[in-house]
Amino acid sequence: MVETYGAHECRVYYVQEPTYGQTPQNPTMLGVNAENIDTGLDPNLAKVRGVGSRDLAALKRGLLKPALKIGHVLPSDAPINFIQHVQTLNSLSVQVLWYKGVFASATNIISLLYKGCRIDKLSVECGIEEFVKATVELVGQDVAIGTNKISGATYADYSGAVPYDQSFVQRGAADGSNPTAIERVTDWKFTIENNLKPVPVIRSSNAHLLKYLPARHRELSGEVTFEFEDKAEFEDVINDAEFSLKFGLGSSNSALFKYCKWEDVTAPTRIEDLVSLKAKFVARDVVIS
Repeated sequence: MVETYGAHECRVYYVQEPTYGQTPQNPTMLGVNAENIDTGLDPNLAKVRGVGSRDLAALKRGLLKPALKIGHVLPSDAPINFIQHVQTLNSLSVQVLWYKGVFASATNIISLLYKGCRIDKLSVECGIEEFVKATVELVGQDVAIGTNKISGATYADYSGAVPYDQSFVQRGAADGSNPTAIERVTDWKFTIENNLKPVPVIRSSNAHLLKYLPARHRELSGEVTFEFEDKAEFEDVINDAEFSLKFGLGSSNSALFKYCKWEDVTAPTRIEDLVSLKAKFVARDVVIS
């Protein structure tokens, strides 16, 4: 009998797939410094009814819908190594492992290996006295359930974290040129949505698995909270100004949103509280590098 697993007995690793839905041989699995993990597996059951009974006549599986949601702190060793795939749209194999003992010689392993994963939605945020954190939502094709690590695999972990004082916010021309530091920001957040579309086809085998997972229209948005000491953002709205915003993801990485406009600017004012300005933006392009 194995005792219930704790969060300290769980790890997440991923590897890029050379062919969609196929984990490479002897893979080098890279760790995700996860704070929380939601594993999902929806068989999309079809419920069949018929006359002559009040109860279901049959239950048939539909299109399998594997899904993962991972919240993690960006590691200072390689801040964008995982989240960059929101723009590359590379397919990934993601393994969630629960285990007992020391990981190098783990026992009582429960493994969920999600194959054919792409990032559907990414949110990254940072605030004063916080670390830069990301929430990644993935859609997959299939899941292999096992009791072992991947045969021939090596498992590597990134360390460290990116604190708020290693981040920055810059504003530049619409095309991203001439960036200038903004030193009024207390919080920022951006979201990238790929709107992935699972595409199944009629076939004699594996018809319950999607065949393709293409991306549709992309949505780029975010919100920046400023100390209220300037009227610039209100003027941007009036002038219909277009600009770029660059968010620091550590000492050498960033996310550059180009051709932005403010979608909503507010300055809530309350008794016995300082005034903050919240500005939501939408963008037409992004580069994570």
